[in-house]
Amino acid sequence: MKLTGKTALITGGTSGIGLATARLFVDEGARVAVTGRDTRRFDEVRAQLGDGALILAADAGSIADMTAVRQAVGETFGGLDIFFANAGVAYGTPLATTDEARYDELMNVNVKGVFFSMQAVSPILRDGASVILTTSFIIHVGRPGISLLAASKAAVRSLARSWSREFLERRIRVNAISPGSIDTPLISRHRTPEQLAAFKAQMAAQVPLGRMGEASDIAAAALFLASDDSRYMLGAELVVDGGISQI
Repeated sequence: MKLTGKTALITGGTSGIGLATARLFVDEGARVAVTGRDTRRFDEVRAQLGDGALILAADAGSIADMTAVRQAVGETFGGLDIFFANAGVAYGTPLATTDEARYDELMNVNVKGVFFSMQAVSPILRDGASVILTTSFIIHVGRPGISLLAASKAAVRSLARSWSREFLERRIRVNAISPGSIDTPLISRHRTPEQLAAFKAQMAAQVPLGRMGEASDIAAAALFLASDDSRYMLGAELVVDGGISQI
């Protein structure tokens, strides 16, 4: 097992990519803490991750919440070997119709949330820890109607480079994962079943490999970055998108 004796914190870890990654980390021997906002899911998540997992109600965009997460994780685990800043939101942001409230929500979660989550947990990161940030394939392509979303993820890509230098003396590696179109509960929000089916077909048709990605595809990349297999990687970005941004 690749993570035996390691401890990990995953924000947005109660569904989708975060939960798939948490399950894989547990299977690979890690003690895992996850955060999420929907407390109704916590019993199901605990059943999947086991009694040894720490499941915390927290909004990654809240400094107070993430400070409380640091305290709880520090008291329970003593410190962290892996931090996966995975929590984020994604939706259309057309220039003509995106209002200030939507701007604030997206940037507060995707950029402010990542920045202050890292600030909160950095004191309990052990020397040599691995930090993983979630970007998106959309930062490598031009797509209409998602400019703000793309900009928020491009900011996260920049954080991976800057923090790699900032934490170099502590040998903390900061890398990023750039998912493509992934079939998670996030894409079903605000869509009828018919709209969801059409969206999935449309996205799959754009991917050179001919399908949408699965949460497990991203979890496998996260395991690589979390483990010693990626010990010589720093400030890098793994693009896991079925080729949609490359061809």
